[in-house]
Amino acid sequence: MILRKSVLMLALAAGICGVACAQALDTDEAKESYSLGASVGNYLSNQIYKQGQLGAKADVNLVVEGFVDALKNKGKLSEDDMLKYLNSRAEKLNKLYEARLDQVKQANKKMSEDLLAKNKAKKGVVTTKSGLQYEVKTEGKGDKRAKEEDVVTLEYVGKFADGIDFVGTAEKPIKEDVVMMTLFPGLKEGIGLMKEGAEYRFVIPASLAYGEGGTDTFPPNMALVFDVKLIKIEKPKAGTVKGGMGSMMGQPKKQWPHT
Repeated sequence: MILRKSVLMLALAAGICGVACAQALDTDEAKESYSLGASVGNYLSNQIYKQGQLGAKADVNLVVEGFVDALKNKGKLSEDDMLKYLNSRAEKLNKLYEARLDQVKQANKKMSEDLLAKNKAKKGVVTTKSGLQYEVKTEGKGDKRAKEEDVVTLEYVGKFADGIDFVGTAEKPIKEDVVMMTLFPGLKEGIGLMKEGAEYRFVIPASLAYGEGGTDTFPPNMALVFDVKLIKIEKPKAGTVKGGMGSMMGQPKKQWPHT
């Protein structure tokens, strides 16, 4: 059976409690011992939950039994047998993961293509030769535009193609100083079009962001939407850049698989 994570943790706890019920945590050694067990339990729970999400079933009672038997050095299978079954499970998990990844890629590709087609047809949207789409919300002043080596001060919100914010919100955008050369291609191209004070919306194809493969934190084949205000353009100075766009580049609230 595939369990919800909260139910799974209760099942693990109940199984282990059947072997060694609660003792008083009245010494540092007791608390350290409990913490050690809890950390192992959390790891097991997370692994079983993630594998269950892929479709690989596990009998929680037998997981607990194997854990306790190992602590007592009374395993019911030989080391060679356990290695054989664990390798077999690893192969199964790899196949399930690849199948899931392909589903995510196809779903994200369709969703992103639909978004780009719909946005392209909107009045005021311009599509560049690279495929970047932008819409001018507020035009800036002057003729100054950011170059590769410049530092830009931005306020921005980033969304996935399904509209879910991954960094900042409309009510609370991120403000950050960023070196242009550190941006991914679509955002670098877009900000390079802006003047100081301008506000643009960018819809960026996956090919100009994190591509077909994605990253650990950005889904594959995912178009991104950015609302950006360019506050200032300046030459780099020692100690003036705090972020390097860490929030935008690598820490979305929701990790993939994200469909």
